[in-house]
Amino acid sequence: MRLKARVTVGAATAALLPALLLGAVGCSSNKQAPAAGKTPDPKGSAPSGSAAATPGTAPSGAAAPKAGASKLERSALEQGDLPGYQVSAQGKNPNAPDGQPQADRKACQPLADIMGDKPDPAARETVNRGIGSQKQVGLAVSASVSSYAEGDAKALIARLKSAVGACATGFTATVDKQSGSYRDVRAAAYKTAGDETVSWTTTAAAQGVSAQVHVVVIRQGATVVRLMALNVAGGQQKALVPQEVADKQLEKVRGAG
Repeated sequence: MRLKARVTVGAATAALLPALLLGAVGCSSNKQAPAAGKTPDPKGSAPSGSAAATPGTAPSGAAAPKAGASKLERSALEQGDLPGYQVSAQGKNPNAPDGQPQADRKACQPLADIMGDKPDPAARETVNRGIGSQKQVGLAVSASVSSYAEGDAKALIARLKSAVGACATGFTATVDKQSGSYRDVRAAAYKTAGDETVSWTTTAAAQGVSAQVHVVVIRQGATVVRLMALNVAGGQQKALVPQEVADKQLEKVRGAG
């Protein structure tokens, strides 16, 4: 179903949303969502004085994988997999900076990497999706599945767990000369059926405003699932990755064989 909701997003937000998160904003509700121009994004800050960007109507959704699709492509969520959500494979926002953010503290680099184009440099391939909730106004989730050598996947989870513990006081990350800060990094309980799971919340801040972000990373064998939730309807609203989204994504990873 094609939704008609439109959300006006300030340029700072447009530049800062991770990978495909902005693609989910336009389909995050079948109601008019509040403007999100004061919601910073986990990837950094945009130049001041930029013009606002207005996404178009909701994307048509992620198409079913074609015959001969790779295991990773078959693992990615598709439109129709999650009732009550719009799934989009729309490309990355052109205003978003490219690459992997660099943290100002070495111990926090794994957390900065997660906010980038792929979970970390060891990922062999990454497939991204943007997910917008039709149940909760403004809730958007950036979902990705990445392939690794299994040893690298295990090492990533270990580094993330260590970084969450070491970076409670926060850090700053810069990508393409744009910076954002993360404070109050806190481990968050989150159960999945994956081999290993690490979850945390943080407050992203840029240009004097802030937003809460929830991140869940799951390892299933040599595949890593990354889920990042942000509520674009209001920066101070708590954002949690819906359990049904994590469960369905893990189900697809297992079903891809």
